[in-house]
Amino acid sequence: MTTQVNSSGKANSVLGASTLAFTICFTIWMMFGVIGIPIKKSLGLNETQFGLLTAMPVLTGSLIRVPLGIWTDRFGGRIVLFLLMISTVIPIYLISYATAYWHFLVLGLFVGLAGGSFSVGTPYVARWFKKDRQGLAMGIFGAGNSGAAVNKFIAPAIIASAGWVMVPKVYAVMMLAAALIFWAFSSTDPSHNVKSTASFAEQLKMLKDPKVWRYCQYYSVVFGGYVGLSLWMVKYYVTEYDFDMKDAALLAACFSLPGGVLRAFGGWLSDKYGAYKVTWWVMWVCWVSFFLLSYPQTEFTIKTVTGPQVFNIALTPIIFTSLLFVVGIAMAVGKASVFKFISDEYTHNIGAVSGVVGLAGGLGGFVLPIMFGAMVDLTGVRSSCFMLLYGTVCVSLVWMHFQFRKEIMQSAQAALNSANTANA
Repeated sequence: MTTQVNSSGKANSVLGASTLAFTICFTIWMMFGVIGIPIKKSLGLNETQFGLLTAMPVLTGSLIRVPLGIWTDRFGGRIVLFLLMISTVIPIYLISYATAYWHFLVLGLFVGLAGGSFSVGTPYVARWFKKDRQGLAMGIFGAGNSGAAVNKFIAPAIIASAGWVMVPKVYAVMMLAAALIFWAFSSTDPSHNVKSTASFAEQLKMLKDPKVWRYCQYYSVVFGGYVGLSLWMVKYYVTEYDFDMKDAALLAACFSLPGGVLRAFGGWLSDKYGAYKVTWWVMWVCWVSFFLLSYPQTEFTIKTVTGPQVFNIALTPIIFTSLLFVVGIAMAVGKASVFKFISDEYTHNIGAVSGVVGLAGGLGGFVLPIMFGAMVDLTGVRSSCFMLLYGTVCVSLVWMHFQFRKEIMQSAQAALNSANTANA
């Protein structure tokens, strides 16, 4: 009994320390979503260049996820996550001294390593809990995505008081402190390590499994979309509704905060109702919401018997923010449900599979801000970002319907053949 209590206490300590570390990593990963606005103004960047600036940390944070997941399987999450966090401290601090556009892009690549923390923490945390609690545990850890909202609370306040150059300095200190706290309160269990001498290429053979590609596509919507919108929404409020940065960041946090915190709720739902049902409803909620958000501010004139009649159709800031809030909740639940699929079906190599799926989600978060900016430059319509997301959700819904229907029919046919064989 005492051993079980000690084991449970250690697991909870690991979960708490890992969640704090991931929250700080995600806060810093999203840094350019706020400080990029004054940088854009001072450097005279266009929308596409701004999108690239905000997306650079997401690129390395995505590409590093596969090797980080595999290293976590081999060496354990504690040492991998600690070294990862420490390695970003100096690049974060150096951003304060950047002056040219390429300086920010290069340093952003190094800062982006912090985004790989998810692929370390997910398998590290999951292995401390029994299967029926893994969904909730991974959901609680994934709530560290709320760091996107934390960034929107902290960075504007620092900019208002000391300028944007102070933000990277504060964030560097935060990262160092979080790394030390994580090391102090986390633990190592050698039995969690996967004893394998297989090469990276051999472990990545999972990409031949069509299910992995399916989960990659789902995650690129719920996580990639979350990252892309978290980076884009502060600027969207500033340019579309003429809010100042503080108010814009506060309203944007109405999306980022539930999109991170409620991931634990998504884990609980996935444990109770299953990953498929939860993910299916998440996609439908996003589909409806993005359809409404896609409609641009419109003014049209109708000729009537009494003369021209002008009509204006536009989402007010309240309606817009309410729809974003709903999307944030849906994406939080979806991020947890997709990883419930993985923990159910890939018990022995969660780290490697989560790294691949996380890579897909992260690349979605990298590509989307650039595409958001390019579409605004090309069309002049700011809501085109939601039109793009609406299309990606359509793809997910169609894929889910036909693929799972096929698998259900195959399972039913196999059961029927087994019954016929037994009767014969």
